Amino acid sequence: MKPPAANPPYRLPPRLFDARCKACWFVAGLLVLALASFASLDLQWRALASGEALQVMGAFVAEFFPPDLSTPMLQRTARAALETLAMSVVGTALAAAAGLVLAVVAARGRGAALARGGLNLLRSIPELVWAALLLVAAGLGPLAGTLALALHTTGVMGRLLAEGIENLPPAPAAALRASGARPLQVFAYATLPQLLPQLVSYTLYRWENNIRAAAVLGVVGAGGLGQQLMFHLGLFQMGKTATVLAAMLVLVLLADFASDGLRRRWAR
Repeated sequence: MKPPAANPPYRLPPRLFDARCKACWFVAGLLVLALASFASLDLQWRALASGEALQVMGAFVAEFFPPDLSTPMLQRTARAALETLAMSVVGTALAAAAGLVLAVVAARGRGAALARGGLNLLRSIPELVWAALLLVAAGLGPLAGTLALALHTTGVMGRLLAEGIENLPPAPAAALRASGARPLQVFAYATLPQLLPQLVSYTLYRWENNIRAAAVLGVVGAGGLGQQLMFHLGLFQMGKTATVLAAMLVLVLLADFASDGLRRRWAR
């Protein structure tokens, strides 16, 4: 009599497109939707790749050269770049603080449904719309852009941090509650230390995004490089526009480099 076979230490995944493989069917559905989207759009690839279109685009790009490197232009661009950087830093810092507070309420507070609804509202409205609304109250300048970044980013940060709080191991917090610790002490000594790596990572990531967004917000008059870009582009001053675009590129590259360095240092 043969001994019964031992159970394998793991279970093999179902075959591809097996009736039990829900993930397979989900991916197949997404592929069908993607193909249907391409079929429903009037995408004129042949016209885009035609010789005439490429010639027109090449002539347009050639108008950006040479960029304006005069001293007054460089000084104005540097001030606008610093303004854009300041908008992104202040907006991200405000959003990280507000998002953390709302995340705690959305994850474990009594008003979780209300907090989640507020976070959904904040992040569903783009930064440009927030900036346009705030310009009516705050006027032209970086204040409207900074607040627009803060409001939208609060919704994003709050949602991410709320999910992070829900996935934290409950043992440390339960041990502190059992010893008689107050809710604020539980948050400070159990929740926050575990959540801190995610908070830093999400904040740096959103800061990178907000630098790009701050440059775009100037389109509606919210200050920074974007406002200078629209001014020169509207007057067809292509050399000055190229200088502003180069400043945007340098600012984004510096932000990516600084963010990557901070992440590596934090990982140590």
